[in-house]
Amino acid sequence: GAHDSCSHRCGELRGTCSCQVTCQSLGICCPDYKEFCLQISPYSGSLMGGKDFMIENTALNASSVLICRFKQKIKTNGYIAKDGKAHCISPLLYETGFIPFEVSTDDGLTFPYSGTWLSVHHSKVPDGEKCTLVNQTKWQYYGTLNTDGNLTLTWTQQALEATQINIEVWGYHETGDSYSENWLAEWKYLYTLAREIPNNGKYSFIPVPAKGNYSTWDFGILRITPSSFSDGQSNIPSIWSSEHALAWHLGKDFRNDAAAWATAKCIEWDRKEDNLPKFMEEIIDCPCTLAQARADTGRFHKDYGCDIEKGSVCTYHPGAVHCVRAIQASPQYAAGQQCCYDSKGTQILTHDSTGGSTPDRGHDWGSPPFMKPPRIPGFSHWLYDVISFYYCCLWSANCHFYMKNRPSSDCRRYVPPRAASAFGDPHFLTFDGLNFTFKGSGEYTLVESDITYLRVQGRTQQARFPNGTGAQVTGLSAVAMQENNSDVIEIRYSEELNLEVLLNQKVISFSEQSWMDLKGLFLHSTADQNITVMFSSGSGVEIRGSGGFLSLTVLLPDKFINNTHGLFGVMNGNTDDEYTFKNKTTMSIHASPQQMFEFGASWAVENGTSLFTYDTEFLLKNFFYEGKHNASFQPVFFPHEDPADPLVKEMVSLCESDPFCRFDVLTTRSLQVGNSTRLSHQYHKLLTENLGPVISCGWLDHPTNGIKNGTNYLLGTTISFLCNQGYELTGSKERICQVTGAWSGDTASC
Repeated sequence: GAHDSCSHRCGELRGTCSCQVTCQSLGICCPDYKEFCLQISPYSGSLMGGKDFMIENTALNASSVLICRFKQKIKTNGYIAKDGKAHCISPLLYETGFIPFEVSTDDGLTFPYSGTWLSVHHSKVPDGEKCTLVNQTKWQYYGTLNTDGNLTLTWTQQALEATQINIEVWGYHETGDSYSENWLAEWKYLYTLAREIPNNGKYSFIPVPAKGNYSTWDFGILRITPSSFSDGQSNIPSIWSSEHALAWHLGKDFRNDAAAWATAKCIEWDRKEDNLPKFMEEIIDCPCTLAQARADTGRFHKDYGCDIEKGSVCTYHPGAVHCVRAIQASPQYAAGQQCCYDSKGTQILTHDSTGGSTPDRGHDWGSPPFMKPPRIPGFSHWLYDVISFYYCCLWSANCHFYMKNRPSSDCRRYVPPRAASAFGDPHFLTFDGLNFTFKGSGEYTLVESDITYLRVQGRTQQARFPNGTGAQVTGLSAVAMQENNSDVIEIRYSEELNLEVLLNQKVISFSEQSWMDLKGLFLHSTADQNITVMFSSGSGVEIRGSGGFLSLTVLLPDKFINNTHGLFGVMNGNTDDEYTFKNKTTMSIHASPQQMFEFGASWAVENGTSLFTYDTEFLLKNFFYEGKHNASFQPVFFPHEDPADPLVKEMVSLCESDPFCRFDVLTTRSLQVGNSTRLSHQYHKLLTENLGPVISCGWLDHPTNGIKNGTNYLLGTTISFLCNQGYELTGSKERICQVTGAWSGDTASC
């Protein structure tokens, strides 16, 4: 019947069949599911738009007039290619993340087809999809001392189906009053730089100052489009350059004396900053050491502009080997934090060095709900924090103005998160440092918290011996999580033992993007499939697949103290209440493995609160219709170690004294499982070591008419002071950072 169609109904459960994404593996889809619920390729592109994507699964009538509509309001024209495949063009968006879209084949009367498009931060788009500013520095310094000649732009000619193209200049600005309702962002077409030139992948020119008032636009982007479209037409097939400082088109006043022009701009910016709210008070403090910064993965992520894993090319931060950015923007002003470290792992402060980290009035990655300043991904940040750096530091010698408004934060208020882990045939290491082994088979609450409704659930399944028969132990096969009303993320081993990541029950691919901005969280996957989920509370979950089991680490900031329960215990620094049952009774920490088994079983989840996806007959049968804790499964509590067993000798040389490694080799008869357990255990120990608290006494200034020796302000370090010739020192010649967090001695002066 007509009521069982997926037209206009993707994602819904119908009367007799399903239009939900799980219907395919369960074999319960409505007959027209594939026609109306769209799969697209590619699935992602820059938020600037103009990218052509193909609808893979639906053949549409070649004579149809196609309209694609994003977020129910932004319309772009689609088309049907010669092979009968339908295509859409992505629009200019002022946000990142998955964007719903619909397709009409009747010129916009009805939109029965639907899908999602992933809008990506412009600097996270692969280079091949942009046109390249050859020697980008020259573009951005053009007209300053000793920078002239011609500029060259290159692009992949196959990216546009056109024999002739136009090159346009666009500018970005924000209008209205800062931090008010009428503050708006706009990308604006300015003028066409070159018209009807051959699409051969290269264009060189000698730039001239832009006519009229266009030369007041100093931040913008280039767009290449087929010449068949009109100037500045929106949402058409396009290749964009990277966003950049438009030095090359600025007016004669800039070219005649760039330093004077930039100095005036810098002073004007400094005056404006004085009238804006102070965002520094509400951004998170920096971790004290590089080790802490790299371990706190729920709150900090590597800064792509200065990354130790990519050879530490730190152009804007000389002397640094690695910088991190705070993942979440600050709550009220959407500001960003950056923290940079030297080769000794010490934080570099702007007070001591131009290589110091600088916080951002606009978070580089933008922040939900996006759409309006100061939350526009990338571009708000450029306007407040980058172009001003050009004015003050790069085009003129006024960097002290910039550093005055963007000083580094030190780490005196930084409190590291606490970590809990589960791995192997599951060994649990709690937030407060206890460890136990719980080998139930079922689905359990690992941690939950009332303050943000954070829930992390784990599924354990029976382990297999190398010959395929069942072992008397279990391992983590899936983990699902959510915080408040965020998207639900699940990471699992499929029945074919492939690692899968599900977003709201749908398997997602990282083939195009390794980072995704989702609802209430960010998701990152490394090339070797280490998955990190970063929730808006600052809590982080890291998952690694190893040896057929998942290993998991949860990192929680200090606001969760006394607010957690589940298998990972009550996070409060006190181990006495670690084994708290779901009904709030507690058990001694010296309980037997059999009693531990009962404690674990009490944390089985219920169908009503389960976050897992049951999209196969196997999962429905074993975990949905059955009880969540398989009471008939009896695990091995004390594995037997037989000296005559040839495996024991290999086990001893592999595991040495690691009890978890030994346990897992004996119970699974697999050295590979034992080794991945050993590595996970080592990882957890190193992580908790790196997250140990570090005492900082805060920055010390040099005396007027004198110097200081030392830029490390952590516990036990000494800073010494010397006066210039002809001056005498009063106060302390040396000051030591003490365990109280205060410096010894008195302020030095000359």
